[in-house]
Amino acid sequence: MIEPTDGRGAWLQFLCRACGLIYDEALGDEDSGLPPGTRFADISDDWVCPLCGVTKADFEPYTPQQRAPAASGTIPAQRGAGIVIVGAGLAGWSTAAAIRALDGSVPITMVTACAGDVYNKPELSVALARGVSPEAMRRETGAAAAERLGIRLRSETVAVSLQPTRHVLRTSRGPLPYTNLVLAQGSRPAVLPGLPADLCWRINNLGAWTGLHRALSSGPRSVAIVGAGMVGCELAEDLARAGHRVTLLSATARPLQPLLPTPAAQRLAGNLATLGIEFRANTVVTDVVRIAPDALELRTADGATLAVGVVVSAVGLVTEDRMVRSAGLDFRHGIVVDPTTLRTSAADVYALGDCASIGGVACRFIEPIARQAEAIAHDLLGRTHAGYVHAAPVIRLKTKSTPLVIHGIPTPNGDWRTLEDTAERLRMEQWDGNVLQARLAA
Repeated sequence: MIEPTDGRGAWLQFLCRACGLIYDEALGDEDSGLPPGTRFADISDDWVCPLCGVTKADFEPYTPQQRAPAASGTIPAQRGAGIVIVGAGLAGWSTAAAIRALDGSVPITMVTACAGDVYNKPELSVALARGVSPEAMRRETGAAAAERLGIRLRSETVAVSLQPTRHVLRTSRGPLPYTNLVLAQGSRPAVLPGLPADLCWRINNLGAWTGLHRALSSGPRSVAIVGAGMVGCELAEDLARAGHRVTLLSATARPLQPLLPTPAAQRLAGNLATLGIEFRANTVVTDVVRIAPDALELRTADGATLAVGVVVSAVGLVTEDRMVRSAGLDFRHGIVVDPTTLRTSAADVYALGDCASIGGVACRFIEPIARQAEAIAHDLLGRTHAGYVHAAPVIRLKTKSTPLVIHGIPTPNGDWRTLEDTAERLRMEQWDGNVLQARLAA
């Protein structure tokens, strides 16, 4: 890595509030024409995040966490109950790193049903058109990340049940006692009745994306995407740009309804159409059947059929509730947590990321995870900290045809007002009485 020679101090890092990408001045962004050593302050204001496309204004200073030294200079053998983290996604690894930044010796065990490999999840819906392989997507193996942080990784292990009063997590590889437990298991794709799991891809992790990548690797295929929310629209554009024939089916009249006002939704649908994507509105899929070794048939409520090679279901996310409900934890659209400490209703149990719920709303965004992990690490180690402050994140639709950004959270009955509507740009605001709820730019 090059050393700073411009007399402006150490290299700095900046975090994208929309997708969590980190711009490192030492590394630059050569794909965007920014060589290593490019200071963030010197980047043009119209530069965009190479992953999700938001502008420079949506980045904020980021201080990477350094691992605290162990008391003996090395990480000791994992003995005692210690801290158990369930889930090896961004939330789980962020929590492990935040704890290690404060304490180099406390035993940490991570339990995950997968291999625990580290990757950038937002990239799943934009990687095919870029020609990114599963190997290139993987930033670090789970085993390597565990060794780097000095934790014990129990991969391919399922969390089965939780006994909060006994401080025991039961897994498919036996019981695990804990001093503190952090639930970071994320969420899973929702399943519509009539969509058999073995015939429909659901893309929410690297393993599933790897399977879809393999299924589409033989050449252009006809693909049906069921669901026109953010993931469905992003995948539709990504697959179309990769050369596949895409049909996007929506149970609503417009894509991203009711999040988007009509002018923005119409612009999005029109731009997707220019890529060859067929949008079928008000279409409810009732069944998917195999009609040939390499062909499927979708059947809809109005009696229509559609023959395709691949079906992708993108009808939303749900938080797995079986284990936490049986353990008696409060649950409302997710595991209910204290908005400052991220503690659940059970003693010494925390939750963050997709599986957590604040004010009855699931936390489905990437940007807050690092701050949530930091708050949890301080609280469970008894360190002074101001606590987590929940704020509306930037909502970014990662489609090049319609680079749409929403600041704030729109309300169902808010009044959308158009500020600018030209061929190049759409700007709108949503007001609820005299309160500005959200700003939209597309």
